[in-house]
Amino acid sequence: MANPLLNRGFLSLIATQFFGAMNDNVLKGILTFMVIDGAWSGKLGDGGQGIVGVCFTVPFIFLSGIAGQLADRYSKRVVTLWVKSIEIPIAALAGYGFYIGNLWMTLAALIALTCQSSFFGPAKYGMIPELVSDDQLSRANGTINMLTNAAVIFGTLIAGLVSDRYSPQTGQAGVLWLPALAIVVTAVFGLLASTFLTKLKPGSRDLSYQWNPFETYISTMREMAKTPLLMIMLAWGYFYLLAGIALFIVPEYTVVLGITRAEASVLMGVLGVAIGVGCGVAGFVSGRHIEPRLIPVGAVGLTIFFLLLAVVPPALAGGDGSARIAFSNVGWFILGAGFFAGFYIVPLQSLLQSLSPDSERGRYLGTANAVSFAFMTVAAILYWVVRPAFGDRPQLMFYVCSALMALGTVFFLWHLKGVRELIRSKDDGWES
Repeated sequence: MANPLLNRGFLSLIATQFFGAMNDNVLKGILTFMVIDGAWSGKLGDGGQGIVGVCFTVPFIFLSGIAGQLADRYSKRVVTLWVKSIEIPIAALAGYGFYIGNLWMTLAALIALTCQSSFFGPAKYGMIPELVSDDQLSRANGTINMLTNAAVIFGTLIAGLVSDRYSPQTGQAGVLWLPALAIVVTAVFGLLASTFLTKLKPGSRDLSYQWNPFETYISTMREMAKTPLLMIMLAWGYFYLLAGIALFIVPEYTVVLGITRAEASVLMGVLGVAIGVGCGVAGFVSGRHIEPRLIPVGAVGLTIFFLLLAVVPPALAGGDGSARIAFSNVGWFILGAGFFAGFYIVPLQSLLQSLSPDSERGRYLGTANAVSFAFMTVAAILYWVVRPAFGDRPQLMFYVCSALMALGTVFFLWHLKGVRELIRSKDDGWES
C-alpha cells in the first residue's frame, strides 16, 4: 500500500515550506550576526537582536487574522502561489540593502518578508488536513516539522557562512553580493516548489472580511474558549516565548565561547536537527492517533535541559582544550532541549488542526499563528530589556527559560486534563 503522505500535494507543501523557512532564517540570521558583532554592531545597542526579533514577529500579529480569512475564502493553493511570487522582489530588496550596507532598508525587507510569510502560515497549516486524512495528521505534522527544522538548519548554517564572508571578523574586505545571491535563489526555489501543489477546493466566497484583526482574534478566541482549543492554542503559543528567548541566546555564544559565527550557526543547526528529530519521533510514536501524553514529556525535558544550559558554566578558552569541551557540552544540552521540544509541539499542533471547524480552520489557525508570534514578540522585548542585566554571561538567561517552562507545564497540564477524552471519540471514528 502506498504511503499516504507521499502524495504530490503534500510533498510540494513540504518543499515550499522548506525553502520559505530556510529563507526566513538566512535573512534573519545574517541580520542578527551583523547587529551582534558585524557590520552594524552597536547600532541597535546591547541585545539589539531583540529589535530584529520584533521586526520579524509583529507583522504576524497584525496580519494573521486577515490571512486566516483569506485562506478560508480562496483555495489555499492559490494563496500560496500569490505569497511565494511576492517573496522574490522582497528578497531582492533585502539583498540590495546588504550590498549597499543599509541596515534600515534590510530591516524593512525583513518586515516585508514577514508580512508575506504571515499570509502563508494559515494556508500552509490549513491545507494539511486537505492533503492527508485525519488519521495521518500526527505523522504529517511530525514530518513537516522535522523537515522545516532541517530548513532552519540549512538557513542558519548558510547565514553563518555568508556572514563570515560578507563582514569578516578579521577586518578583510567582504563579499557584498553574497547575501543577495543566497536569499534570491532560495526564494526562486520556493516559488518553483509551490507550482507542484495539487488543486484544492476554494473556500467560502461569501465570507465577509473583518479588517480589524483584533476583532477577528477576539471573536475566534471566544468561540475557542467554549472548548479546550483556547488552552491548546495558548500552550502551543507559549512554546514560542521560550524558543524565542533561546534563539536570541545561542548566537551570543560567539562571545561566550569565543567561536566564529559559522560555529554559532552549527549550534543553531543542532537545535534545528533536534527539534526536527523530536517532531519525527513524536509523529511516529503517535501513529494513527493524536497523543496528548507526549506534551508533559516534552515540557519536562525542556525544563531540565534549559536548566542545564544555565547551570553548567562554559569553560574558559585555554590550551587544555576546555573551549572545545564547552562547545560540545552546550551542543549536547541544546540537542536535548530541541528533541523534547518536538514532543511538546506535535500533539498540540495536531489538536489545533483536528478540532478546528472545517469551514473556519484558516481563521482558527490564523489566530493561533498570531498568538504564537505575540509570544515571540514578548520574547524579543523581554530579551532586549533583561539581557543587559546578565552582562557577559547571556547564557544565564536560560534560567528564565527553565523557570517559565516549569510554571507553564503546571498551568497548562492542569487546564488540559480532559483532552484525551475529547479526542478519544475521534480516534474511534478513524479506526472504524
